[in-house]
Amino acid sequence: MKLIALPAFADNYIWLLHTDRHALVVDPGDSAPVLAWMQEHPGVELDAILVTHHHADHTGGLVALVAQTGARVLGPALEKIPVAWQGLQQGDHFDWHGLAFDTLEVPGHTLGHIAFWAQPAEQDPVLFCGDTLFSGGCGRLFEGTPAQMLDSLDRLAALPGNTRVCCAHEYTLSNLRFALTVEPDNTALQSHYLRCTRLREHDLPTLPVALQTERAINPFLRSRETAVAAAVRRQDPLAVDDVTTFAALRQWKNLFR
Repeated sequence: MKLIALPAFADNYIWLLHTDRHALVVDPGDSAPVLAWMQEHPGVELDAILVTHHHADHTGGLVALVAQTGARVLGPALEKIPVAWQGLQQGDHFDWHGLAFDTLEVPGHTLGHIAFWAQPAEQDPVLFCGDTLFSGGCGRLFEGTPAQMLDSLDRLAALPGNTRVCCAHEYTLSNLRFALTVEPDNTALQSHYLRCTRLREHDLPTLPVALQTERAINPFLRSRETAVAAAVRRQDPLAVDDVTTFAALRQWKNLFR
C-alpha cells in the first residue's frame, strides 16, 4: 500500500491510498487533483472514496469522481453528502482489497464526523481523521460540544502509537506556534516545530505524523497534563475540570494570532 497526500485548495490534503491496480481517496473536496493523478497512473482504478464529514471542502469533488469512475462512497451515516453513499457508524467495518477498515465516530467538529483506521500488512497503521485531529491541534467546534470533542480525541489518542495520522489540512506550523505558547518548555514540541519548519521551507507536507508524536506535542491531547492545564487556568480561572479546561483551551486557540 502506498500513501500519498494530494494538495488541494490553499491547505487541504486529499489522501490517496493505492496498490498497483486499485486506489481509494479520502475527502476529495476537489476532483481535479485526483483525476490528474489517475491520468498519470492509467493502470490504477479508483474504486472507493471515503468521506469523514459533510463540509464542502471534503465533498465538493464527489459528484465528478463518482460520475467518471463509478467508485463506491462510504461516509458518515448521520450526515448528508451529495452522492449515494454507504453510511457508517461507530464499530462498522469494511474491506478494501484485503485491507480491513474500522469506523470511529468522532463528533465535535461536526455532529456526525467519523474517522477511518486500518492496518496495512507489514506497515504502520493509518488513520484518516478529517478535521477532528490536526498535527498540534484539533478542529473547531462548529456543531459539537467540548465534551464530545474531548471524548473523540481521547478515543483517537488510544489507538496504537505508530499509527500514521492523516489529517485533512496543513495547519501544522500555526498549530505548533500556539502549542509552544501553551507549553514553551516541551522539548519534544520544540524539536517537532523545527522539523516541520524545515519541511515547509521545502514545500513538503508535515503529514502524516505518528500518533505517539502527537501525544507528546499536541496540547489538545495533553489538556490534562499539569503544565497545559496550569497554562489554561492562567488564561481562564473558571477552567476547573477536564471539560472546562479543554473548552477554554479551544477558545484560547480560536483567538490566537
